[in-house]
Amino acid sequence: MQRIRLRYTKRGRLRFTSHRDFQRAFERALRRAEVPMAYSAGFTPHPKVSYANAAPTGTGSEAEYLEIALTEHREPARLRELLDESLPAGLDVIDAVEAHTSGLADRLEASLWEIRLDEVAAEEAQAAVETFLAADEVQVERRTKNGMRSFDARGAVLSLEAAECEGDRPDGKACAILRLVVRHLTPAVRPDDVLSGLRAAADLAPPVPAAVTRLAQGPLDAESGAVTDPLAPDRDAATAAPSTAAGPRAAKAASGISPTAGDGTA
Repeated sequence: MQRIRLRYTKRGRLRFTSHRDFQRAFERALRRAEVPMAYSAGFTPHPKVSYANAAPTGTGSEAEYLEIALTEHREPARLRELLDESLPAGLDVIDAVEAHTSGLADRLEASLWEIRLDEVAAEEAQAAVETFLAADEVQVERRTKNGMRSFDARGAVLSLEAAECEGDRPDGKACAILRLVVRHLTPAVRPDDVLSGLRAAADLAPPVPAAVTRLAQGPLDAESGAVTDPLAPDRDAATAAPSTAAGPRAAKAASGISPTAGDGTA
């Protein structure tokens, strides 16, 4: 069985696609692309697809991940092209690697988010950011299926900075950009929780809804605090591991054994 890990996006209007809607669209794409999927056992078999830490509905993303299991070998690059062609524009498959390691979900330690605040001056946003970061704790509330829940939005935020939007706005109105790295904890702290924290700590209340995009998610670099590529270990391992398509002959060749040599038995 071959496992392929994919990176995909949610762009434009497709940011409002729910995770369940994406699952349905992706399973249709698998059928259109004639991907030889492995299926679960039982009375209602399902294609073996593992989704990892999907972004909330309404937020854009450049870094969503999933893993599929195949019964036949496929080249990751060609599989990516076929799936991308079979999905609507905005749900774009932008990377594919063969899985040579375990624990993809465990590598998703943090996310880098960008929040666009229209009609908010960069100076106002920066002042709110400084107040938020100076606090030891910022309590916020979020409605859950079990009612309102209160938790700290400050502890998960590893970095937060404000800047002015690039380019001149045709209407002349102010615009600020927030960039933040948030560690994945339980309960999860989302960008809208951080916005609630900025409102609670510094009375920052954007007059229009914020536009939120996840730019990256993956392991945290201990020195820089940057979010790195979670598929890098599979790429590195691929250079040392023979392809599953080649089977035992490639394995023997990689170990220096001639594929035509016998095994020493009569």
